[in-house]
Amino acid sequence: MSAAVPRQPPILALVGPTAVGKTALSLTVATALNAEIISVDSRQVYRGMDIGTAKATAAERASVRHHLLDVVAPDEAYSVALYQRQARTVIARLHAHGKLPLLVGGTGLYFRAVCDGLVLPPVPPQPELRAEWEARVAAGDLAGLVAELHRLDPVGAARLDLANPRRVIRALEVTRVSGRPFSAWQQRQPPPFHTVWLGLTRPRAELYSRINARASEQIAAGLVEEVRGLVQQGYGYDLPAMQSLGYREIGQYLQGQLTLDEAIASQQQATRRYARRQLTWFRRDERITWLPAATTGLPEFLAAVQKQQR
Repeated sequence: MSAAVPRQPPILALVGPTAVGKTALSLTVATALNAEIISVDSRQVYRGMDIGTAKATAAERASVRHHLLDVVAPDEAYSVALYQRQARTVIARLHAHGKLPLLVGGTGLYFRAVCDGLVLPPVPPQPELRAEWEARVAAGDLAGLVAELHRLDPVGAARLDLANPRRVIRALEVTRVSGRPFSAWQQRQPPPFHTVWLGLTRPRAELYSRINARASEQIAAGLVEEVRGLVQQGYGYDLPAMQSLGYREIGQYLQGQLTLDEAIASQQQATRRYARRQLTWFRRDERITWLPAATTGLPEFLAAVQKQQR
């Protein structure tokens, strides 16, 4: 008889589109389960970018410890590989102290890097190449870059979010520098833990209403002042971090390119498009148990966790 395979320590992954209600539920779950929250958000890593990224408030962080918020300044480089290393370190530390890691966010690639053990290409950013490609995107030639990616790596192009210039540029960068298609790097090394996948969902009209309302609430909470303050600290409007949802549109307002009402409407539209892309990404993953956000509390969440662990 073969020896039983030891059960790996668990982590919980709570995924879903922006504004669906992940933060509120995660705080309840973390409190009940002796968990700490690890943010899985490619924009919440930036210091000083709080309102526009919908970071947990100071009170929420005081009630439940959060990790991987405020990691770098807005003008510092950050990567999926760095996030993967940092998140793995936090997970190991939490397990060692008897805590349950609860990963919460909407950046699908970060979840895959950590939970699926993606082997990431050892290709650092190439400033000159990026500048060339970013200039083409700014000139309206994203389609040309997408066509080039299809030619060099049709498999990778079929998997990628081709509406996201950063993803297209990174795939071209890896392919050009490594001499191997970006898709050839997408191997996996299973991590030393077991992931339980839960997702929150809402009817599309309801989700869009929440997105629109949140954009207006962020203005009332001081988003314009936050963006202005970042610029006064020397962070340029053209930084990748400052091109994030909300920051880009308010930056256009501050530069006189849009009225405030136009900036808010543009942010709402861009965020709705982003939510659609998030849903497309996560819906492909059959491991996720989807729960209706409006009616899911702690009992329903725990029942879904138990069902996955059977």
